[in-house]
Amino acid sequence: MWQSRDDDKAKPTATGRYQATKASLNSHPLPPWFQNAKFGIMIHWGLYSVPGFAPKGKTFNELLSTDYDHAMVRNPYAEDYANAMRDPSSPTAAYHRAHYGHAPYSDFTKAFDAGLADWDPDAWASTFKQTGASYVVVTAKYADGYSLWPTQVRNPHAPDFHSKRDLMGELAAAVRRQGMKFGVYYSGGVDWTFQRRVVKTLGDYAYPGSGEDYRSYAESQVRELIRRYKPDILWNDISWPTGEKRLFTLLADYYNTVPEGVVDDRWQTTGFGTQAMSVTALRRGFDAAMKRVMKDPKAAEQAMNGGQKVAHSDFTTPEYAQHTTVQQKFWQQDRGIGGSFGYNRTESGKDYASVETLLGELATASANNGALLLNVGPSGGAGTIVPEQLSRLHGIGAWLRVNREALDGSRPWTTSGAKTSEGHQVVFTRKGSTVYVVVLGRPKGPVTVTGVDLKGRATKLGSSEAISLTSAGGGTTINDPTASDRYAPVYRIQP
Repeated sequence: MWQSRDDDKAKPTATGRYQATKASLNSHPLPPWFQNAKFGIMIHWGLYSVPGFAPKGKTFNELLSTDYDHAMVRNPYAEDYANAMRDPSSPTAAYHRAHYGHAPYSDFTKAFDAGLADWDPDAWASTFKQTGASYVVVTAKYADGYSLWPTQVRNPHAPDFHSKRDLMGELAAAVRRQGMKFGVYYSGGVDWTFQRRVVKTLGDYAYPGSGEDYRSYAESQVRELIRRYKPDILWNDISWPTGEKRLFTLLADYYNTVPEGVVDDRWQTTGFGTQAMSVTALRRGFDAAMKRVMKDPKAAEQAMNGGQKVAHSDFTTPEYAQHTTVQQKFWQQDRGIGGSFGYNRTESGKDYASVETLLGELATASANNGALLLNVGPSGGAGTIVPEQLSRLHGIGAWLRVNREALDGSRPWTTSGAKTSEGHQVVFTRKGSTVYVVVLGRPKGPVTVTGVDLKGRATKLGSSEAISLTSAGGGTTINDPTASDRYAPVYRIQP
């Protein structure tokens, strides 16, 4: 009966090639623009950007292993402020009492709106373009429930809990003026304005027990986003509150509206069984089992990055994790520059990944049929990107200005990785018969790649001088006589 009632609400609003069936949706090809684009920017920005606080020191996966019962209120994600502050024992609640007293979370709208007077979407778009990004994805609505556009869909629990200014529209226009694609992030599985209890465990997070009020609300908001902004990427998070038929109808309407759009893999649908798990006794049984499993750190990492089993997606989204072998399905590594996606004022330069680390992850993803979606967490309504994050973006941009040819539009080679005789990691990409060798280090003098036989004409990107190759012992020496003054030199080898 539950499924039948949910199915009855599946109402298509667009016509075209795609139908609301698994077979039809799975016939949607991965658009070349997306497979060719190896680097994108995600932005977590909202009311949580005003306090900008979360405890640091342990990753989310470490907390699942060591403090499962409080993992969701003590994690390093500053964007989870609205939930964490509801647990009086959490570090976030202590921070809130010390700085804001007993003010409700909704009070941050005042400071956020005031800061918007200094927000410059064109400056953001220009920065991301210089970084070398091909697309930008922004949090249209995070789990705190605040919408970054003047939505016409009424939230029955938090009326007018949205921006009066069309932040999404302004940013979409700025990004597209720079020649980049524009995507929207939507927290479909969780909205704390509808789900009032404190979320402390994975069970609380995974089984919120959404009612039809939220199902209708989320579906209507996503349809509004599609209609208003025609996003090139529709990036849902956590799960989806309706059954499969309603979701398939929504995705078919999206493809018929944006034929070259793409959707991620976080659309795990809801059924009667999922709803039943919201009952406290059943949820606690789930938590007891998961707590035992998560005591093994490797199991925690696998559980969080094993990928959702969904009927349809265009790409997968491992979080703070990457594949080191070629994947059949295109994937996108999602990570923050630091330990948080939203701005966290407790993080300093040493808490952010180095440019070298991020370039290594970008190149490794490209070599293995993937991409890197790097998150930026601006502060306040002004959207200030802190210097420590800007320096990483500028570093990536400087490298891509010389070496972008090796990544964008490339495909995996017959071998995705090797090592040099010095111990540096090497990854390979190709375009047709041209092979690119990316050395993840600063090699001194000739570079010997072990276990790989490379033949052809070699040049280093950024230089027109020919470099000879020598094959011996099953390896290849790239006879570049100069010490590299830049991290990750790239060699182009043509037949």
